[in-house]
Amino acid sequence: MLIVFAGLPGTGKTTLARLLGVELRAPVLRIDAIEAAVVRGGAATHPVGPVGYYVAEEVAATNLAIGLPVVIDAVNSVGEAREIWVALAARARVPLRTIELVLSDVDEHRRRVERRTGDLACGHTPTWAQVLDREYEPWVPDRDGERIVVDAADRQTALTAIRAYLAG
Repeated sequence: MLIVFAGLPGTGKTTLARLLGVELRAPVLRIDAIEAAVVRGGAATHPVGPVGYYVAEEVAATNLAIGLPVVIDAVNSVGEAREIWVALAARARVPLRTIELVLSDVDEHRRRVERRTGDLACGHTPTWAQVLDREYEPWVPDRDGERIVVDAADRQTALTAIRAYLAG
């Protein structure tokens, strides 16, 4: 199974992806970490464009080919990014489960963004203004695949909803 987390920065993607990865014993491919490594290696500067997504696609394909589930942690804000996962799942002949995280409590979302500490060398931690200004295309199921939208205000409730979605 290919499990893809999507959503704006600060919605809880990394936290929930890691928790799910541990439960499933699945590799978690974090686009932010890949991009930070590309920058640290001198191959690019921020913003790096789609390179992180393409690197993750190749690593995910390798893991899916040996029968492991894979968890993707990425904003996936544009159709081009989402199409990568749809095509990969089709090529690998595995189910695609996409979880779009939102925060209905705008004040909580802002608090999470503003309290984040950069945990990646050469990583980029967006400001609240950058999160608000970020392009985020509406979901198009025919192009982007189906997804569940989960309010991540309460992480335990969100994780329970995600588990049910994956089991169903």
